[in-house]
Amino acid sequence: MIKVLIVEDDPMVSMINERFLKKVEGFELCGTVNSLEKAKESVKICKPDLILLDIFFPQGKGTDLLRWIRTENIKCDVILITADRNTDTVEEAFRYGVVDYLVKPFVFKRFKESLIQFKNRKCSFEDNDSIEQETIDKYILKDKNIELENIDDISDIKGFNQRTYEKVLDGIHDMGDNNFTAQQIAENIGVSRITARRYLDYLEKEKKLEVEMEYGKVGRPKNKYKLRTEE
Repeated sequence: MIKVLIVEDDPMVSMINERFLKKVEGFELCGTVNSLEKAKESVKICKPDLILLDIFFPQGKGTDLLRWIRTENIKCDVILITADRNTDTVEEAFRYGVVDYLVKPFVFKRFKESLIQFKNRKCSFEDNDSIEQETIDKYILKDKNIELENIDDISDIKGFNQRTYEKVLDGIHDMGDNNFTAQQIAENIGVSRITARRYLDYLEKEKKLEVEMEYGKVGRPKNKYKLRTEE
């Protein structure tokens, strides 16, 4: 589960953020605080993966906390949720590495999209020992549409091999209608899990596979794949 700390001095907004957070699978609230000093204490104690942070506080700005997190080299990501539309603030926020910037008032759909994007990126990075350009593009270039239909041979794509692609397809068909992981495919056809994962992600882009996150009681979530059924 991804631990989230809410830093917001408006009780009503805090309540909304908490309610929205409960509706998104894979996240758990580790605390809600209403000041920047309390936020620093909470960051040290509960070590959140993600902070939902406001900008305006009586004793300072949310970007002050963001700056402190970076100065202290704390491994924690931040989504700003604020009514501040000032260009300088937005620019400063991204300069310090926020993963998203939500302007109040916002709708639940936009809130959920932000969290799901963060979760998918985090899980993808955790599942891979090294990251390919295609994976980075998936989370950085959100609007990038890669035309896969015009590729006759996967070998035309750097880093891919047609024979391995066909072996992965054979391994998938061996699974029948069962859900499977990259590790299972890797063991089935004799390649590394990372290689299997790259080809499975490609097949998902081709819309030949569906993928969902499976959360266990311990450990990080696993990607479970299955053949996409024709509608």
